[in-house]
Amino acid sequence: MAEEARQEPRQVDPRLLEILVCPITKTTLEYDRARQELVSRAARLAFPIRDGIPILLEEEARPLDG
Repeated sequence: MAEEARQEPRQVDPRLLEILVCPITKTTLEYDRARQELVSRAARLAFPIRDGIPILLEEEARPLDG
C-alpha cells in the first residue's frame, strides 16, 4: 500500500489578498491558511481556496459558526 503524499497548504499571493473583498458586503477578507479559506466576518461566511484560486461565490461559501 502506497503512502499518500502530504501536501502543504498553498500560499495565496499577498498582493491578491490586498485587493480581494467579500462579494456580498465589499469588506475585507481574512486569510485562513490552515483551512485554505477567505473569511468574511461581516457576511459570516468562509470562501474556499482551491488549487490556489479563491472561489468567491456565495453558494460555495461555508457559514461561520457562532
